[in-house]
Amino acid sequence: MAGKNSASPRLIQWLAIALLVILADQFTKLLIVGTFNLGDSRYVSSFFNIVRWHNTGAAFSFMAQGSGWQRWFFVALGLGAVGFIIWLLRRHGHQLLFASALSLILGGAIGNVIDRLVHGYVVDFIQVHYAQWYFPAFNVADSAITVGALLLVLDELRRVRRA
Repeated sequence: MAGKNSASPRLIQWLAIALLVILADQFTKLLIVGTFNLGDSRYVSSFFNIVRWHNTGAAFSFMAQGSGWQRWFFVALGLGAVGFIIWLLRRHGHQLLFASALSLILGGAIGNVIDRLVHGYVVDFIQVHYAQWYFPAFNVADSAITVGALLLVLDELRRVRRA
């Protein structure tokens, strides 16, 4: 079976991309935790700040006000996603755009799961704003997940267009 034999090197390639995302995510968070106190903010430009924020919830602090159960819920959800994504990469590693998207999502998911396991929250530090409007702080892992999701949409649009 050529498909199974060719999947292994491809899977390693996709996992390597995910590992790069994890390393970049954890390195930048380490810098922030070592430099900033919780709530600190540094102006960078008219639309960008570096901050230190702890998110115990999901995207946009969804469910952050929970009593602590959400930490383990999001760890379990993240680990489930990791397993599912690896399964998809093993089956569809030959699809360049799809697998690239999944690799970014995988790296981001693992980066945020590491935070939840180590700290009990996700460290966020990128803040964009305009005038008095501030987008919720995010991190490298969140960025990778977002880009990966956009690539999945693009991949599906291309697939539909070809059909």
